[in-house]
Amino acid sequence: MTSNRVQLRPEIAAIVPYRQGAPAAADAFKLSSNENPYEPLPSVLAQLSTHSINRYPDASALELRTQLAERFGVTADSVQVGAGSVAVLAQLVSAAAAPGDEVIYAWRSFEAYPLLVSSAGATSVQVADQADHRHDLAAMSAAITASTRVVIVCSPNNPTSTVVTDAEFRDFMATVPENVLVVLDEAYREFVTDPEAVRGETLVDQYPNLVLLRTFSKAYGLAGLRIGYAIGPEYVMDAARAVAIPLSVTELAQKAATASLEHENELLERVSRINEVREQIVAGLREQGWAVPTPNGNFVWLPTGAATDWAAEVFRSHGIVVRALGEGLRISVGEAESVEKLLRAAQEVVASRKTN
Repeated sequence: MTSNRVQLRPEIAAIVPYRQGAPAAADAFKLSSNENPYEPLPSVLAQLSTHSINRYPDASALELRTQLAERFGVTADSVQVGAGSVAVLAQLVSAAAAPGDEVIYAWRSFEAYPLLVSSAGATSVQVADQADHRHDLAAMSAAITASTRVVIVCSPNNPTSTVVTDAEFRDFMATVPENVLVVLDEAYREFVTDPEAVRGETLVDQYPNLVLLRTFSKAYGLAGLRIGYAIGPEYVMDAARAVAIPLSVTELAQKAATASLEHENELLERVSRINEVREQIVAGLREQGWAVPTPNGNFVWLPTGAATDWAAEVFRSHGIVVRALGEGLRISVGEAESVEKLLRAAQEVVASRKTN
């Protein structure tokens, strides 16, 4: 008997599709998607025009790649631009890993990693975070085999907001074979305040198998335009370009990104204000007794274990929409006005768990 269903790749049919953060009601704060609460700068919006959207964008994003290349001290051909950093990561995984190959990453880390690996037909090797919610780089190194093609290091790690230090990363790179691609995912780098944290811009010219991944979605407030980039060896970027969907980065996104770089000082002032709100949240949570890992992204991690789904509903009842991720809650740093509601919800969770 034949099925009336279209035959799909079984590993794809088994994937649970990526779910973005839940929407929020009009009187609630959406703190589930790590978005920048500030609208784009007027100086950035002033450089955008819809008059040419009947035309295709520059498929190579040359102006933006040139600007980024000057900033990182590389050639424009060592820069790849995509529809968000996750799109560039998908290109890299697809270019490097095939069925029978392995991709190593920490877990818990970014939810899209297992989806990208499965889409490429490769196998995920998930290495458990340490008890302090940081990457276990020694265990990740030990997991490398002859089948390993890519290792992803996320710093700050999404969703735990913890960082890998510069010393830790250099020690790790010394153990990785040069034929294994290492992707340093720094989507939240601009929010980092830990002086010991790894800084990809200091490393791109030191390791021939390293690719740096960044985005304009977070600190630059362009999540809705979808644009990110990678810095790495030219031949690796060429491979990413070869598997990229042509013309996927719009002209509006390219112009907004170049304008944002030109007005970066204004944007980074906003990042500083977000970090101030972050520290206010962390202080309040720790005063309540929460074991909050020191955050370096624009989000905090609450390890709620088996109570995660229930705790998320408590936050929702207070007008705070958070992201429930298995064993914990990821809470974005949003508007300053959200802090009082957030801490009130967190206190209710603490009080309820003590009485149950």
